[in-house]
Amino acid sequence: MATRYVQPVVPPGFHLIEMNRTVYVIPERYTELSTIGQGAYGQVVAANDTDLGTRVAIKKLSRPFQTHIHAKRTFREVKMLKMMNHENVIGLLNLFTSTQNFESFEDVYLVTHKMGADLSNILKSQTLSGEHVHYFVSDLGGADLNTRIKKFGPIISEAVKLLVYQMLRGLKYIHSAGIIHRDLKPSNIAVNEDCELKILDFGLARQTDDEMTGYVATRWYRGPEIMLNWMHYGQTADIWSVGCIMAEMLSGKPLFPGSDHIDQLTKIMDIVGTPSRELLNKINSDDARRYVESLACRPRKNFSEIFPSASPNAINLLEQMLDLDPDKRLDATKALQHPYLEQYHDPDDEPVADFTYDSSVDNDATEDIAVWKGHCYKYNLTIMPLFSPETGRVYQEVSTFTPRAQQL
Repeated sequence: MATRYVQPVVPPGFHLIEMNRTVYVIPERYTELSTIGQGAYGQVVAANDTDLGTRVAIKKLSRPFQTHIHAKRTFREVKMLKMMNHENVIGLLNLFTSTQNFESFEDVYLVTHKMGADLSNILKSQTLSGEHVHYFVSDLGGADLNTRIKKFGPIISEAVKLLVYQMLRGLKYIHSAGIIHRDLKPSNIAVNEDCELKILDFGLARQTDDEMTGYVATRWYRGPEIMLNWMHYGQTADIWSVGCIMAEMLSGKPLFPGSDHIDQLTKIMDIVGTPSRELLNKINSDDARRYVESLACRPRKNFSEIFPSASPNAINLLEQMLDLDPDKRLDATKALQHPYLEQYHDPDDEPVADFTYDSSVDNDATEDIAVWKGHCYKYNLTIMPLFSPETGRVYQEVSTFTPRAQQL
């Protein structure tokens, strides 16, 4: 028997809008919705925020409490987004739900600045010259960098330099809070019309000291230490991802497009060479170490031949970000000091976080969905109290809260 459609309850101060078979129950301040995109974890629309007088992005999380994994990801993303306060990291403008009690709490909406494009679409779309930095983003409107590269080829060096600098500047801030992003890829990098870049999507981000499994990031941008299933990888896993993205911007195609995990590892070693004995001894997994030892010895390829149009400084930075050994790989702070980025580097304008992320709640190993749903509900109430017939209050601005960790 077909499931009967139930019309959502629309609280006072909210209105219902349906787009692309998705129903949005949102505050009336948000008008003139248009579709931006849809991913595995939610649908995103652009809207006019009549209170702020600007366009914003509204993400409706898809089945946020379907499983304990979904619920935990939802809580982590909301909490981390609210903490972020940096020019190159997406932050939370507002958080709301149309639900009026815990029992019916099933929808979560995140409001952020609307960015012009993500790197995935930009990479598909066009080759850039130094004069085209503004044009290449504004031309596609809501497209991402990956789309631009795939369609039109590589981005020229000056644009690459500016984008890489901003990625590393954002990572310095994120890492200073003790957080690893874990899922950096072109579609998680947004760029607006002024070539201002923001790092997106903290659903997979974790505290540095967590014990982490090997299957988290999109495969092509995943660090080899994750591929080899080292349980305690660090912040330089994100630097590897930046190296992969930089290589793709320079060449117009992914550097390590593996078809599966084994093929991915093979493609990595075809370019950067096989690990040294020193590095092999760091691999915790006996099976992974034996597998790597069984591979034919491969020398590191000359990056200047792979990227013939790149400058010597660009090649040198790329080599240091794509070092197989995570302990020898540059961290974000040192990468920002590299001569390649001298044009933009300013130690007085590369801030660190004024908080250290406390993951004591999201380290909870419970698989009880209700527990994680409860965490999300309580956290939502600290930001946007639900509608109260007594007070007439519908929601409260996130901007009235300090952008740092909240204790639950």
